[in-house]
Amino acid sequence: MTDQAMSEAAMLISLRDITLPVEAAGRSVADIVVTVGLAGVLALIIAGVLRLFSMRRPAAGSDLRAQILAIADMPDDARRVALLHLFREAQPERYAAIKGALYQPEGGVDIATLEAEVARLV
Repeated sequence: MTDQAMSEAAMLISLRDITLPVEAAGRSVADIVVTVGLAGVLALIIAGVLRLFSMRRPAAGSDLRAQILAIADMPDDARRVALLHLFREAQPERYAAIKGALYQPEGGVDIATLEAEVARLV
């Protein structure tokens, strides 16, 4: 270092960003790749945050027995759907095993079987 003060022109030159020369090959392609990469990372972060906030949380004090009692008063079709929802939340692996039967022409799993499966959870 010298004891002399920098000239204004030298100071302005030193403040410029370090960049590739305009003639450098691939500069615009590199800028596009970096922009797309940063946008992808930002999209993943936003998706993770949205997924975290949109996850269903069980209702406070929700008791499985109380839910089963509330389901008992419903009509058959609504009761079947509600039992399937309860079963899917409580036993996802067992639900996956019977899920294929839901779309069979015979009408799927009968309500008695579903009630027996859900009753075993209590």
